[in-house]
Amino acid sequence: MAIVEVLKYSGKKDVLAWKYPNQELGTWTQVIVNESQEAVFVKEGKVLDILGPGRHTLSTENIPILSKLINLPFGGKSPFTAEVWYINEAYALDVKWGTPTPIQLQDPKFDVFIPVRAFGQMGFKIGNAKKFLTKLVGTLDIFDQDKIVNYFRGLIVSKVKDTISTYLVERQKSILQINAYINEISESLKEEIKPEMDEYGVKIANFYITSIDVPEEDNAVKKLKEALAKRAEMDIVGYNYTQERSFDTLEGAAKNEGGVGADFVGAGIGLGMGVGMGGTFANQMGNITQNMGTSEINQEEKCPHCGARVNKNQKFCSECGKQIGLICEKCGAILKKNQRFCSECGTEQIKKCHKCGKEVDKTQKFCPNCGEKI
Repeated sequence: MAIVEVLKYSGKKDVLAWKYPNQELGTWTQVIVNESQEAVFVKEGKVLDILGPGRHTLSTENIPILSKLINLPFGGKSPFTAEVWYINEAYALDVKWGTPTPIQLQDPKFDVFIPVRAFGQMGFKIGNAKKFLTKLVGTLDIFDQDKIVNYFRGLIVSKVKDTISTYLVERQKSILQINAYINEISESLKEEIKPEMDEYGVKIANFYITSIDVPEEDNAVKKLKEALAKRAEMDIVGYNYTQERSFDTLEGAAKNEGGVGADFVGAGIGLGMGVGMGGTFANQMGNITQNMGTSEINQEEKCPHCGARVNKNQKFCSECGKQIGLICEKCGAILKKNQRFCSECGTEQIKKCHKCGKEVDKTQKFCPNCGEKI
């Protein structure tokens, strides 16, 4: 039997728990423990003792429980088998985390579903070596920082989603404004995650969100930003969506030679003059375009939120900014009421409660059957 005389750590810097490869020890074996380390002795699944930094000689004086677990037939000098784990207790402050896929969140300000990604950095250390070794490491030979992130990724993503959603709903902020509140959300997330990781002997030192963003290539994001840009343009110029469509209709009619638009422009009334005259002229143009029989004006309806007149193909109200019709969560196409599948991408639109399976309306926050939060 080979007797190990000197044990010392030879793992990498980012390793949190490392098992010494040889389990054949002796009561004369010396164990070297570096600063910010602890050596944990395990025999038959039981923790014998934990040694701090320094040079230690294994003996029944240093580890009294040895005399109960092994025989000492050689004058107190005896070989035995046990595992020696080195636990790294130094702070790791640059561990990166992120959501592997975008999280679908409903924007409380515009009532649309937006994919959201979050990235950040956290710092931690092993606060309880025995708890960490028995509850998290298990039978692995090496446990590093990447495994910490993998083990707790589900917890982090779940807490990030809940915290951001709660923050947006309580403060009625758009997801496009969320980066202004990153520090507050980071601190809140730290307090949410801390007790969960304490259960496994991991102590959180800090938890930061470095960025919260939305995929620019997503159709829903593109359409929302286009609508917001158009709304800002209208606010600057001083007219609404209905007036703009009236102007566009008259401009098109004016380009048709011999049509009613040509006669109208020939009478000395132009589009620039219409803008200058404001709301009164806009109302007159609305009446004219109705007489002209334009299909776009005939397709107007009322916004269900504020009552403003909007086009049926419009996704957002130009007055209150809220969503008018149903929108496919995948491709952003406008849907009809009770439409089960998107006519553009074919995605099923029926939403079901993940607890009881009952079909629910997309606007509902809680399941009417079991009360589960949707």
